Amino acid sequence: MSDLNEAGWAERLRQRIEDRSANVCVMGLGYVGLPLAVLLGQAGFHVTGIDPDRERCAALLRGESYVGDVPADAIAALTASGHMDASADPEPLARADAVIICVPTPLSKSKDPDISYIVGAVENLARHRHPGMLVVLESTTYPGTTEEILMPRLANDGFAIGEDIFVAYSPERVDPGNRNYSIRNTPKVIGGATPACLSLAVALYGSIVEQTVPVSSPAAAEMVKILENTYRAVNIGLANEMAQICQRIGLDVWEVIAAASTKPFGFSPFYPGPGLGGHCIPIDPLYLTWKMRSLSVQTRFIELADVVNTDMPAYVVRRVQDALNDIERPLRGSRVLVLGVAYKPDVADLRESPALTIIELLQDRGAQVLYHDPFVHQLDLPGGERLAGIELAEEDLALADCVLVHTAHSSYDWGWVARNARLVFDTRGVIQPGEVANGALYYRL
Repeated sequence: MSDLNEAGWAERLRQRIEDRSANVCVMGLGYVGLPLAVLLGQAGFHVTGIDPDRERCAALLRGESYVGDVPADAIAALTASGHMDASADPEPLARADAVIICVPTPLSKSKDPDISYIVGAVENLARHRHPGMLVVLESTTYPGTTEEILMPRLANDGFAIGEDIFVAYSPERVDPGNRNYSIRNTPKVIGGATPACLSLAVALYGSIVEQTVPVSSPAAAEMVKILENTYRAVNIGLANEMAQICQRIGLDVWEVIAAASTKPFGFSPFYPGPGLGGHCIPIDPLYLTWKMRSLSVQTRFIELADVVNTDMPAYVVRRVQDALNDIERPLRGSRVLVLGVAYKPDVADLRESPALTIIELLQDRGAQVLYHDPFVHQLDLPGGERLAGIELAEEDLALADCVLVHTAHSSYDWGWVARNARLVFDTRGVIQPGEVANGALYYRL
């Protein structure tokens, strides 16, 4: 491709990484890409974030942040120093030494992988590729994506992987709202297409994280992420099934889990909830299911867990209906107040949140639904309806026929909720029965 051989391109790129003169492009500036871009900029690289959302790019250029884990002053400092830029145009890829792809990988309505964002990013990248470029995919996907989608599009027209262009996969492990673990102190798994690819990717990430974990191939790294989230999805599915079993035989699943957790070996606690949310756990295992279906292999464990977890919003609504029946109130016409709609505590993230399905199911059955969330002030429901949150006061709790605890935000005073509500259905086990006001009814998942 050029006069430089493999060692020449690799050595040139390694030197630019080591002296922080490398230009890095991050494609996709969401919950994954923006924190990564900031960390790279803070390490001294010149970073250009590329995102088709022009409003996002404009906000970053004004020094503003739209991701809770990224403070605005960090953005402002990087843009002021010239270490960070943003563009809706892919043209900066032509000058990039390293490109990291952090675009979404959702599921279609039929629960098949939608890799159109990856394909679009790679096609843009292929038009601006040049020798001496490192390309890393971080988007979660099925094992084989890097080798089947990225590498063929980058390796034609005389470009050779591992000689002219270097390719790797490194799964994102971002946990929004986690105060203990960030990109920097979470070990970074990396799989390179060749030894040279792996070495360069390790050098890049080693400049911003405390520990890198090299594995044998991009497919192995892709499988690591699928395993991590399948482990969680399956165990949460087990906890959700146990919650239903315990309810049927008159036991408190939260008491059972707490007691089982005292065993110092052989048991790790997982907890039931109203369903799975977020960009990883409800989605990632089904990428593997899809991949194995093409090989005529059934992933029975994963599929069963998905059935259990997907049914949880409907199960919650059935339990709320039963609770209202206990006070001779039909669900139709009842006032249900949902506390918290984000998929996890202390974030504004609504991706795959069970609350959206629960609210729609309640409305379909004639309930009057209100909600409060300190982080989410407006909801766009799947059916197209827009719902505004309320300001939470004692009278809102007192007037509700049922208060449904969905998200355990740390700002909620659960004792105050328990003292003022007439009927509580708690999907998170955050209220103790003894806290509930005299005469009030309390139900836990």
